[in-house]
Amino acid sequence: MKNRCENCIVRQFNSLRAMSKEELKRVSDSKITRTIKKGQAIFEEGEKLNGVYCVRDGVSKLSKLSANGKDQIVKLASKGEVMGQRSVIAEESTNLSAVAVSDMEVCFIPKEGIVDALHKNPNFTVEVLRHMAHDLREADDVIVNMSQKTVKQRIAEAFLYLRDNFGADTDGFLNVTLSREDIANVVGTATESCIRIISEFKKKKYIKTSGKKIGVVDEKKLRDLVDGF
Repeated sequence: MKNRCENCIVRQFNSLRAMSKEELKRVSDSKITRTIKKGQAIFEEGEKLNGVYCVRDGVSKLSKLSANGKDQIVKLASKGEVMGQRSVIAEESTNLSAVAVSDMEVCFIPKEGIVDALHKNPNFTVEVLRHMAHDLREADDVIVNMSQKTVKQRIAEAFLYLRDNFGADTDGFLNVTLSREDIANVVGTATESCIRIISEFKKKKYIKTSGKKIGVVDEKKLRDLVDGF
């Protein structure tokens, strides 16, 4: 019973919380729970999605392939987030790909349940619009950051964002471990530049590293850097 949508605590974080008990029951009867291994694709850019994916556990990177063949990571989706909503509602192919950056558990919800609730439940429609508006605001912030902040500022901001949103373990290392290439793709720079800046931050004792793992050591110095001090 714990895997049913109406009993799932994860839905409190997304638009599904505005569904009625009956709608949730219908969605739950039609959904498929999948385990996705780290590095595995959930969906590819240009794919026609027949439903949405609700993240029960783990983290996925949502990225877009640029003209030069480089991935630009636009978002990290974690527990409670719904992926593919825009594509399903707009009836368009997805403009992003989703790849697991840790082992994941996701629920695939066929689009019929979502579209039906959109037509019949105004509260759900408003909740979906609210989440889409939030995503748009985040996308605007990314554009502004790219144009107005230096690579160093963006990398510092990325570490603070990961720490604030995903937390750290008992040793102080970020709970989400991204490859150096992924970090470069989040901030929109070359992997070599990213590696060089991480080494510089480590030397200045802003951060610590252990293999791929990164930990924030001096939050104030990183925040000052982001704010341009």
